[in-house]
Amino acid sequence: MAKPQERPKWANKAQYLLSCIGFAVGVGNVWRFPYLCQIHGGGAFLIPYLIALVFEGLPLLYLELAIGQRLRMGSIGVWNSISPFLGGVGISSMVVSFLVCLFYNSIVAWVLWYFLNSFGDPLPWGHCPLNHNNTEYNQECVKSTPSNYFWYRQTLNITPDIQTSGSLQWWLVLCLATAWCVVYICFIKGIESIGKVVYITVTLPYVVLTIFLIRALTLPGATDGLLHLFTPKWEILMSPQVWLDAATQIFFSLSVAFGGLIVFSSYNPPNNDCEKDAVVVGLVNSATSLYASISVFSILGFKANNNYVRCRQSNILALTNRFEIGDQNITLDNYVQRLEDLNSTWPYEVAQLDLRPCDIQTFLDESASGTGLAFIVFTEAVIAMPGSQVWAVLFFVMLFSLGLSTMFGNLEGVLNPLLELNVVPKWMPRWLLTAIVCVVSFLISLIFTLGSGNYWLEIFNSYVGSVPFLIIAFFEVVGVVYVYGLKRFSEDIYTMTGRRPNIFWRSCWLVLSPLMLLVVFVAYVAVQMDKHPSYTAWDPGHVDFPQTNMRPYPDWVFAIIVLLSVLPVAPIPLVALYRLICCGLKGQKSRPSEPRENVCGDT
Repeated sequence: MAKPQERPKWANKAQYLLSCIGFAVGVGNVWRFPYLCQIHGGGAFLIPYLIALVFEGLPLLYLELAIGQRLRMGSIGVWNSISPFLGGVGISSMVVSFLVCLFYNSIVAWVLWYFLNSFGDPLPWGHCPLNHNNTEYNQECVKSTPSNYFWYRQTLNITPDIQTSGSLQWWLVLCLATAWCVVYICFIKGIESIGKVVYITVTLPYVVLTIFLIRALTLPGATDGLLHLFTPKWEILMSPQVWLDAATQIFFSLSVAFGGLIVFSSYNPPNNDCEKDAVVVGLVNSATSLYASISVFSILGFKANNNYVRCRQSNILALTNRFEIGDQNITLDNYVQRLEDLNSTWPYEVAQLDLRPCDIQTFLDESASGTGLAFIVFTEAVIAMPGSQVWAVLFFVMLFSLGLSTMFGNLEGVLNPLLELNVVPKWMPRWLLTAIVCVVSFLISLIFTLGSGNYWLEIFNSYVGSVPFLIIAFFEVVGVVYVYGLKRFSEDIYTMTGRRPNIFWRSCWLVLSPLMLLVVFVAYVAVQMDKHPSYTAWDPGHVDFPQTNMRPYPDWVFAIIVLLSVLPVAPIPLVALYRLICCGLKGQKSRPSEPRENVCGDT
């Protein structure tokens, strides 16, 4: 174990804060949070979200930053120091960080692919390609939409189901290799190089978001989008799913339980004000989600307004071709009145036209979640904006920066524990270890470049990024408060900051935070057990093409899902059992207050 004085240090406080903010603020702030606001009552969703932030997110964030700074170790060293029986918590954080790195950088590769295509004129997702004979447009694209076709066919070349693997998509393989090369270059000197890169990767998204916000607020229909986002539907708060989603969103958004924040804080000077840092990082993260939502929904309102106008124009054309309108033409302004007049005069003839229902609320409800929001809905909206290429480039530069800064924390949560476990040969420099981890990660990530890759990415995102974090965080707060000792932890904070944690922090650590984690975990398991896991499959032959259809996961895939949910947290009981056996064989009675080296050895 390296001595504290030999441990790397941040060049300044700004680099540390930007690294923590970049780790916490990711692509989920741009596409996950706005979607949850939309489906869970708009402004009403902010109530459970803020409650989860105050009583769950901030206390856990403060705890990780404080314990890492005090013990000046990574996730392995911290939990072994607290108790050898908790050594598995650090290993679990490392495993989770590694698994998240695999699929998260694959999303960055998708972003890179769209960024490269953003320079095309016209944008490739704005029109359908011609068939091989170059005489007519591709019918699959025509029946779908150009943005759907570009995403599902030309980007993913997606297979009809998860059991059909398909081949490696060479363009995604190249983008994935590039993404890992960029991460490696930024990581080659550890925090020395990360600290310089975050000045760009963290600040650039805010510049782009501000540019988008100014432009989006001037678009027609922006007001409709904002009203749709912030109009509260209070009755939705009666649903347990709203509270469950709010708790998990704030928890995962802050990136606690990854181990990366503990490592970042361990590079701080011992007297750093970690309480202030936790509040700043937590509030900036949530404010970014709201800030991004305003821009996103302004643009989605613009898209809905365009669809609404096109819908009415299509109906007007159909009415004009069917009836002799006379001197008074049908326009967008008098459409409703003229349609009522025609309905009262020729109701049967109007009914035969099968006019499309034009409701702007319906078009606003059509926005998608997850990757669909960025790669389908948002790209459709960008097409209709003047100077669409510029906006597309800016949007995907922003997503690339967000993804890259988050990857720094994820990868640090893997590399530092490997060094602390002493499994790396002493002669191996850090740059070589980083290269090996990046190459191994790239090779495993190739599964996400298959035709079925999107299905597997959704599995990793849904199951690796859910239950394991809840369990790890629960053992973290219990380990610090009830094993390390709240009084001892409070004295450590006093030593670092000159003040002891107030009653709010102590109450959260003692009761509220672990109780909320336990409730969320039980609720999540209950929801998952109530139904067989299923996924949306893109099927060109579906009767309602181009809509996707829901399919249950095959049994062998379900087994992998269970494995991905259990494997990351398996080290927690296994290491505790191993320690218990060691203590029994050595005839030692373990006491958490003893130094680590006196309690049954290291992990």
